[in-house]
Amino acid sequence: MKNRYLHTLLAVFVMCSLFLIGCSNSNKASSDSKDGKKNIKPAETQELAKKEGKDVTIAVADNFISMDPHDTNDTLSYSAQKTMLEGLVGFDKDMKVVPVLAESFTANDTATEFTFKLRQGITFHDGTPFNAEAVKVNIDRLANPDLNLKRHSLFALVKETQAVDENTVKVVLSEPFGAMINTFAHPAAMMISPKALETYGKDVSQHPVGTGPFKFADWDQSDHLKVVKNDQYWKKDYPKVDSITFKPTPENGARVAMLQTGEADFIYPVPTEQAESLNGKNGIVVENKQSIVVRYLSMNTIKKPYSDVRVRQAINYAINKDAFVKVVMNGFATPLDSVIAPNVQFYSKQDQYKFNLEKAKELLKDAGFEKGFTAKLWGSNSSQTIKGMEFIQQQLAQIGVKVEIVPMESGTMADKIWSVQDPNAAEIELYYGGWSPSTGDADWGIRPLVGGKDAFPPKSYNTAYYNNDEVNQAIKDALATADSDKRKAAYEKAQTEIWKDAPWAFLSVDDTMAGKKNYLEGINLLPDGALSVENIEIKQ
Repeated sequence: MKNRYLHTLLAVFVMCSLFLIGCSNSNKASSDSKDGKKNIKPAETQELAKKEGKDVTIAVADNFISMDPHDTNDTLSYSAQKTMLEGLVGFDKDMKVVPVLAESFTANDTATEFTFKLRQGITFHDGTPFNAEAVKVNIDRLANPDLNLKRHSLFALVKETQAVDENTVKVVLSEPFGAMINTFAHPAAMMISPKALETYGKDVSQHPVGTGPFKFADWDQSDHLKVVKNDQYWKKDYPKVDSITFKPTPENGARVAMLQTGEADFIYPVPTEQAESLNGKNGIVVENKQSIVVRYLSMNTIKKPYSDVRVRQAINYAINKDAFVKVVMNGFATPLDSVIAPNVQFYSKQDQYKFNLEKAKELLKDAGFEKGFTAKLWGSNSSQTIKGMEFIQQQLAQIGVKVEIVPMESGTMADKIWSVQDPNAAEIELYYGGWSPSTGDADWGIRPLVGGKDAFPPKSYNTAYYNNDEVNQAIKDALATADSDKRKAAYEKAQTEIWKDAPWAFLSVDDTMAGKKNYLEGINLLPDGALSVENIEIKQ
């Protein structure tokens, strides 16, 4: 169980690291705000590029791992799966929960029972009826710890799934969990044909059968994955294209060249050093939007000097967040003003720690560190991460904090962080990382990272070893109810307390970035970095 959860966390971190981006210094295709934030401007005079047929090619940065959503922990694989499979509920472009295969849903007041009314007349691609029994098969599979599925942890609280009637499903939890609807909206909860599960077993990861707008065609893991139009799709007049072919293209230059020549119609991520020069030429549109990926510097709050809140606040004041956005993120980010990003449900904006070296020095002096101290900063060994750590090193040097940068390969870092059983034996001091709450809910943005002792490594991702009774209780209060007003109030309290306690230096919210031919509509990256194509069409 521990290893599966660790792998999930590492996958999230690796995904987050992909969002560290840069761009050229040209302002011709972007606008810069005073804080260094860049926004790509649409090209106003560009002619519509020519496109033959209704087949779309999408170039992506890596290979797909699995087409089984229940056993997937990477956002890229989910992007392909979502063309073929659907869940009871899902997310819209703003990460708000919307009905999909369920036409409605309700929860009891204690957030232990969730009832879904299903759409009728829907079948899986193999002709199997979509009904309450099919939902039960899927949820029971996710809830079964013996199957060792990567996404079991999201559904470990499921006590029972009841097929109330043909079109009604009730899911009963073993304890209250107010964020469960958002968990059902996570792509991990997409429905697979029960017949396919029975026929293929574990190999269903190579034979996805869902209810979505596209059907699985073929998959050559070294070259492409192709899906074709589902003529029997339950949404009238959809899909509007005949096929989508995903082409794994790790090399940035090759991916850009595919878009320029028309070999690809859409690419992501766009290497942002080329973003402005690409936009508005050859029928290309580059888009950047705020994600829900947060960038932070955690501080081990049980280790001196970080056990003193004045030191942690001083570090926040000493780092110029606007400069971080401009220098490290190359303008494609915004300063972080809570522990979660604005697009996450129940976000509550806080008053930022404005760059103030005198205030930082005063706080250090009050804490007994007038001359500063030495520190070790851990992070991955990617060039972008090292760039961020070097920036932090330079900033903290201004208040006498001498930072030693310790970049690590991912396996080494995982061992250093998650092999520690006794928190007091943890060597970690400062840690530079990122996180995306893939359920879109404040719970998954707060609890794994600062949710008290239950979130300490190796159980979860609380590298700050932060444990605040008021925050812990607010998290429990939020999960104990399905009432959104009560959850909102509880998370507001948690965010206010976390901000004041400063277990992190709160840095930035990343942007997503994609490039497309200007004849494409209805395709976009969601704030968590997943691709949405259900409304894709070609205009000519």
